[in-house]
Parts: sequence; C-alpha cells; structure tokens
Amino acid sequence: HHDPQPDANPNPEGIGLELYTPKEIYHTVELIGKRVVELFAKNQNHNAAVLVRENRQGTFVVEQLEYLKRQHDIEVYDVQKRDRESHVPSQILTLLQFLDRPHSPDYLKAALDVLVKRQLIPTQDLNALSTYPEQFLYPGPLDPPQTKAVIKARRYCCDLLRARLELPNYHLISFLAQTLNYDQSELATADKLTERIAKQTFGKSSISETLAVLQEIVTSERFEPVDPDNTDSPYLRSHQLTVITMHKAKGLDWDYVFLPFLHEDTLPGNPWVPTAAQFLGEFTLAEVARAQIRAYLHGKPLPMAPEAWEQAAQLKTAEEFRLLYVAMTRAKRLLWMAAADLGPFRWNTFSGKGDNLQQKKPCPVLPALKAQFPNSLMVND
Repeated sequence: HHDPQPDANPNPEGIGLELYTPKEIYHTVELIGKRVVELFAKNQNHNAAVLVRENRQGTFVVEQLEYLKRQHDIEVYDVQKRDRESHVPSQILTLLQFLDRPHSPDYLKAALDVLVKRQLIPTQDLNALSTYPEQFLYPGPLDPPQTKAVIKARRYCCDLLRARLELPNYHLISFLAQTLNYDQSELATADKLTERIAKQTFGKSSISETLAVLQEIVTSERFEPVDPDNTDSPYLRSHQLTVITMHKAKGLDWDYVFLPFLHEDTLPGNPWVPTAAQFLGEFTLAEVARAQIRAYLHGKPLPMAPEAWEQAAQLKTAEEFRLLYVAMTRAKRLLWMAAADLGPFRWNTFSGKGDNLQQKKPCPVLPALKAQFPNSLMVND
C-alpha cells in the first residue's frame, strides 16, 4: 500500500508546541537560532521555516541568523531576496532579445512590457506599438503623429538600440541594468551574470553567444513557482531554515515551524479608524447624501459610514486570524511561537539598530494558548 503522503502525521518533537515570551526581538531570534541548531543536530534530514507577517521581519531574522551557515553549516534560505533577484536574468534576456531582433513584434512587446514594469515608460496599449515595429521605431513623415507616451517609449527603445551599436558586448548587460534603474542588490546580480557569461563564452561574447548562455540560465535556474507536490522545492530542503511570509507558505509544510513577533499590532493589526472628518472616506458629502436618500426611497436602513468602517475592520481581523491559522498548521513536528515584550514601533520603519523598542501586546491567540496548554510555556534561558 503506497502512502500518498508519507510521514504526513509524524510524532511530535517534545510536546509539539512551545510558547515563549522573550525579552525583546533580538532575544527572540537568538532563541530560534539555538533551537534550530539543537533540532538539526538530532535530525540532519528534517527541515524548518520561520514564518513572518511582514517582509521587514524576515530581513531582520536573516540578518541575525547569518552565523548559522558559518558556524553550523545550516543553510538560511531567504525567499524574499531570491524572489527579488530572480527577475534580473529574465529582464536582461528580454531586452537583449529585442536588441538582437528589434523588428520582431514579440520581442519588442516583451521589452516594452519590462520598461512599463520598471515604471520607465507610461502604461499604454503595447499591442498597438508592437504590431508594426518599423513604424513605431522609425515613423516616416506620412505616419500619423505619435502621442507623448508613445514618443517616450520610442526614445527608450532607440537609446537601447544605439547603445547596442556603440558599446562593446561585455558592457551591454551592465548598461541595461543601469537603464532599468536597478537597486544595489539587483546591480550586483547583474554583475555576477556578466562574469558568468564571460566565463562560459570564454570572452568571445557575440550577442548570440550571450543570448544562448543567458537563455540557459533563465530556463534552467528560473525560480520555479513553488509546487507543493515537488518535495525538492528550494523552500523545503532538508537541513535548511527557510524564511518566508505566512502568505507564501500556504500549501507547504515543514517539520519545525517558528512564528516569532506575534504582536497584536501586526496580527490582527489595528484597523485604521479615521477621525469624524474622514468618516466619509473618499466620498464627497453629496455622494454620501445621495446614497442615503436612495436607501431611504427604497425603504432600506440608511448606511452609516461608521458602521461600514466597523464591518470592514471586522472582516480584516477575521482574515488575519485565518492567516495565522494557516501559519500554525504548517508544522509537522514542532510549532514554536513567541511574542517578545519589546519590539519596534513599526516594522517597516525599523532600522535594525536596536532603536526605540517599545512594550508590545501579544496577539490575543497567545494568552489563550498559554491558558489552554500550560505545559508548553517555555522558560527563556
């Protein structure tokens, strides 16, 4: 009898649930690091993940745990960073394909698409531009005049084509990376790409050689969308700690799951309730009055702005608790949860310098679990 899900319900590690109240967020990550080392020392081939609610929390965890690789040879896989860098090779490939064959409608459209994505040219009907590439790139005196948005797109494309003629091939990629307005980590990825292509083409990098190598890199190493049935997913490797958001973790599971920073202000979050002046939201008084008159004429109760807010807030809260439930059920052997006493005022403005940590309230689920499972309360050492 073949078990469709081998080891679907394995024995728990210890009592299966551990609840911590660390002093502050640095202490939280220190405890995670210690626990991961202990667990992997016992079981080389198990896997683990830290699930966070916000990207900035993930970056913080990765920064604090970089010693795991050096000292314990435990891979820390930063999903957010890999996602950020994985678009670089494919965007560069798209632009190079256009430079190689600018009169191909498909290549032109794909290149314009990248320029729009990077917010370098205005969003517009790209099919209209790419159907007749020559007419778009080199309009003649008899062609209808181009709009401002089209002219901007055309200038970008022509500048790229000029660079193709004027620059040596090995400068093209870094030129394209600059053109795409990449940030530091993206530029670094583009540089690594250039080096690798130079190595593989032994410096004889004609544009067609470069394209062949780049195509290979993009197709064979592209960050595959995660397929839960594919156990070799990079997110699920054994002896690896994956740092991933709760949203992305849907449908996946790990032996050990760590849920740090479970504070009330991020889970369920504070629904923003506006002051009286802003109750109307984006509407003018006249629109609200019309809605209320319409309701009155139809014999329906009048919609009150505050009630509408209230309902929206309740829906958001319910959704956040569902997300937490998804996160808690990703664990096969051990679920580790913590809310430190002190945390940053707001994660998205947190510099990581230990600045202004404040008293934090735990997510309401934690006190409830502590009451329900007193044996799971862990002493912070």
